[in-house]
Amino acid sequence: MTLRMAAKNIASLVLTAGLFVGALGQDDFAGKKAPSVTMTPAELTTVIRGTETPVTLHFHINSGFHINSNKPSEEYLIPTELKLDVPTDIVVGKIGYPEGESMSFSFAPDEKLSVYSGAFDVAVGVRPLSTVVPGKYEFRGRLRYQACDKASCYPPKTLPVSFEIKVVKAAVVKKNPAQSPHIHGQG
Repeated sequence: MTLRMAAKNIASLVLTAGLFVGALGQDDFAGKKAPSVTMTPAELTTVIRGTETPVTLHFHINSGFHINSNKPSEEYLIPTELKLDVPTDIVVGKIGYPEGESMSFSFAPDEKLSVYSGAFDVAVGVRPLSTVVPGKYEFRGRLRYQACDKASCYPPKTLPVSFEIKVVKAAVVKKNPAQSPHIHGQG
């Protein structure tokens, strides 16, 4: 066999192995479940123009994995972070992340890492300007995270995020008519 034929056979094997691994998908690689975070579809939140209202987004981390919190305990760790593309004339206020849980793992037994595991919520403060036309508005964005198991960490990933709000006008408050300063019923 020539060197050229050997190289061609190796390239063919690599391509076949790559297709096989790709066919396994994200959920199974060499018998291991791949780390992932999912988002529960968000309920439509009604927001009054000119006021800030929290929208709660619910996330879930695959069993057996954790992700760094938004404020990881070490500078070199990648924080979990939500980035949003905001519709015109709507302001995103504070994004509230949960406190991380302090845990130690076999890959760093002397360190306590700030992580999320299981389910966690992120609250997004949304404030449409008072000039926004009432109606539904869609927010799109991404949650960036780095997942780890008890032995190692995986490359960072991004999860597409979307939710809608319904903007309404503030309720009109009718004032009672002015009362007459005269006393009625005296005779």
